[in-house]
Amino acid sequence: MEPEALYNLLQLPGKVDPPAVEELSQGEKKKFLPPTSRKDAKFEELQRVLMEWINAELLPEHIVVRSLEEDMFDGLILHHLFQKLAGLKLDVEEIALTAANQRRKLTVVLEAANQSLQVEEQQAQWSVETIFNKDLLATLHLLVALAEHFQPDLPLPANVQVEVITMESTKSGLKSEKLVERLTGCGTDKDQPSKDVFDELFKLAPEKVNAVKEAIVNFVNQKLDRLGLSVQNLDTQFADGVILLLLIGQLRGFFLHLKEFYLTPSSPAEMLHNVTLALELLKDEGLLNYAVSPEGLSAALPSPGLQTS
Repeated sequence: MEPEALYNLLQLPGKVDPPAVEELSQGEKKKFLPPTSRKDAKFEELQRVLMEWINAELLPEHIVVRSLEEDMFDGLILHHLFQKLAGLKLDVEEIALTAANQRRKLTVVLEAANQSLQVEEQQAQWSVETIFNKDLLATLHLLVALAEHFQPDLPLPANVQVEVITMESTKSGLKSEKLVERLTGCGTDKDQPSKDVFDELFKLAPEKVNAVKEAIVNFVNQKLDRLGLSVQNLDTQFADGVILLLLIGQLRGFFLHLKEFYLTPSSPAEMLHNVTLALELLKDEGLLNYAVSPEGLSAALPSPGLQTS
């Protein structure tokens, strides 16, 4: 059975409606999204962009999201999405059939997500309770945070904000208040040139730059471990293009035939060929949006070649 069909069979519990006003206990506060806010054009666009992004990420797993409000609550899709984005394997059951198991699964996924996002549970604009109860605003806050962290180039609509109504049960009765909740930032001014992230990086203290380089090395080695390869020096081991080509293949899920590049380049021309091919692949995959000189990359110190772990 296809994962999509299996997922459709496991939609438990049923749709959770907003709690009735009379269900509020004293001191309890609930937030509601009025119909006018749901029909806001930017609000609808944000949902569309996020849904298309999730479906594109999970296409190889044949998982399709049709509603962010209805399809995210049980942790199944969030589980697959987070593992794909973070490159991590979570120790949690693949399929959760009961509500209790779904909550448990969702808890594990959100704990891992919060850790990656470096968000304390108390500060997060989402929780196990809100996501499980199909709180659309909480779900959107989580997905926006994941998108901005793992894919900052995703074109989310800027300045998305909606009017919400909060209801609070007090000793004197019910108290209601209208608030505006922001879901995305104002974005950058298109007329202002964007700062190069690496130019900004190298303005930092040397120890901070080294920490970033160490994190990159760890990431690369994690991806190349299945090939039995490792990187120790970013300044030299990318010069011949071999590591870069193999890394691209691992990250994007395709195989490069050995006839297309030089696995053990022995001349500057062969190194330049590898680097040029790597940059072309990055452009074809939409991962490189500005000019990079192949000569500049291959002009680093001579590569020591592939090193096995």
